Amino acid sequence: MTVAHRSFDITANFDSGNIEVLDLSNPLQALLAIKPDTRSQHFQWFHFKASGLHVGQEHWFRLNNASKSSYNKAWDGYQAVASYDHVNWFRVPTIFEGDCLRFSLEATETHAWFAYFEPYSRGRHDWLIEQALSKAGTELLATGKSVEGRDIQLLRKGSGAEGQRKVWIIAQQHPGEHMAEWFMEGVIERLQQHNDPELNKLLASADLYLVPNMNPDGAFHGHLRTNAMGKDLNRAWQSASQDTSPEVLFVQQQMEKYGVDLFLDIHGDEEIPYVFTAGCEGNPGYTPRIAKLEEHFRSHLKHLTRDFQTTHGYTHDLPGKANMTLACNSVGQKFDCLSLTLEMPFKDNNDAPNALTGWSGKRSMQLAKDVLSTVAEMAGTLR
Repeated sequence: MTVAHRSFDITANFDSGNIEVLDLSNPLQALLAIKPDTRSQHFQWFHFKASGLHVGQEHWFRLNNASKSSYNKAWDGYQAVASYDHVNWFRVPTIFEGDCLRFSLEATETHAWFAYFEPYSRGRHDWLIEQALSKAGTELLATGKSVEGRDIQLLRKGSGAEGQRKVWIIAQQHPGEHMAEWFMEGVIERLQQHNDPELNKLLASADLYLVPNMNPDGAFHGHLRTNAMGKDLNRAWQSASQDTSPEVLFVQQQMEKYGVDLFLDIHGDEEIPYVFTAGCEGNPGYTPRIAKLEEHFRSHLKHLTRDFQTTHGYTHDLPGKANMTLACNSVGQKFDCLSLTLEMPFKDNNDAPNALTGWSGKRSMQLAKDVLSTVAEMAGTLR
């Protein structure tokens, strides 16, 4: 069937947008490519709007360079997400053909957005900070600046009184991992509940230090992995500088000022279809005390929610062989504290699959609330 295509268009000139248009001569078979991060060869994140869709017709979108992406094995079992309103996202049929990724939508409206994962916009980030300050009882403790001058807010929930444990949660060092800030929204949403016995127990002995978005430049520009200088922030914790990684330097300075008793670094993993944590077993300062705390955290969270498991994850580091440029290892070593990287999937959680949404922003938020329950349960054991 021949379809007029004069009105068909694809754009990505917006917050977290990323796509290169190669050929739209057939609006039912759009040929596209993912743009690499600025000053970096990393790419995987995509996010674009298709306008002029033909209602009732099946539109296919082909990402021609998917096989050259940073994690090209991650496309197996992956499904892209789509939305008609940029709010409610759902998975669409997706095929990885070895060289390209193809996904389709039988259009019910004339425009739709597509993305690697449900995006978290800078506008929503600004709303989240306002919610944290006006409804969740946090204070804006300090504000850092990204390479391009965007704000990096450090929020604190708690009094800062002497003897309080310091629980740090940071998110989205890798800007394409938007599930991480959805997780932070879950934290801040739960902090608005004033009649929450678990939360009250936690706040009686601990203060929460929250950085909802570590890499606002990269997120805004549609990057997968790096900041505006092409720097992977989660490989900068031994060499942070004002010129190339001020985002990390800011947080390190604040940690020095206030101390750390528990550190959670929130991420997303392209390949592994499960929620899991990575610890500090390869650190030179790793001790039985830290091992016991890691086991406590994992065991409690595993029994609390089926969305967390301990069977699948990264290969453990050998003793003394940790990559100390990672936030988790660097902070754990420096502060002799429980320090974990928490990973959520871009795909779905194979232990609890959801055919409509896969892993999603909503599920990331719920996981955050469950994590706070685990932190509350073990706050008294951190030191």
